Amino acid sequence: MPLARVHNLSISLDGFATGEPQSAEAPFGHAGERLHEWMFATRFWDSSGSAGLDDALAQRHGQGIGAEIMGANKFGPPGWQDDPDWTGWWGSNPPFRSPTFVLTHRPRPPVEMEGGTTFHFLDVPPAEALETAFEAAEGQDVRIGGGATVVRDFVAAGLVDLMHLVQVPIVLGRGVRIWDGLEATEDDYDIEAVSSPSGVTHLTFTRKPEGSVHG
Repeated sequence: MPLARVHNLSISLDGFATGEPQSAEAPFGHAGERLHEWMFATRFWDSSGSAGLDDALAQRHGQGIGAEIMGANKFGPPGWQDDPDWTGWWGSNPPFRSPTFVLTHRPRPPVEMEGGTTFHFLDVPPAEALETAFEAAEGQDVRIGGGATVVRDFVAAGLVDLMHLVQVPIVLGRGVRIWDGLEATEDDYDIEAVSSPSGVTHLTFTRKPEGSVHG
């Protein structure tokens, strides 16, 4: 059965997946790019980057994915809904290469991009969004792409089968936290922690069989 998966979501030691305030000039607020420096150093991001643990785990991001779900704050900066020409951060050829569902309270018509990405805009609860994405994925897995609020909502609803978080050794102090409201999440998942020479820790949450939603 297909799975709902989270990959490469970087968080600080205090659990923040982004800083604040977010803007077009600073998509991750005061965090800047510090949460993602580990990824930029891998072949996953740049062919001249390093192979190894970080790269091997980062590469899983796209394997077997047939559709993505993302939140409004991942698709654009605050206020993008007021710009009818906004089509995301990624230019004319976004990296998703699949149907991509953007959760927003202000839906708009689908936008077809180069390379196989079509953005669809939905104002529905997590379970309904996931059902729609699974239909579009045609038997492949669905990636819950973030940001932190969307991942948190899907975990809280019991809809995430596998979650890969990357804990980066920085303290942000403010922003959007992944863990708020998710007390005792560890009861539903088998958790593996692997430290990398780069200084990050990869945390993999695999839903226990008795709690599996999708198989």
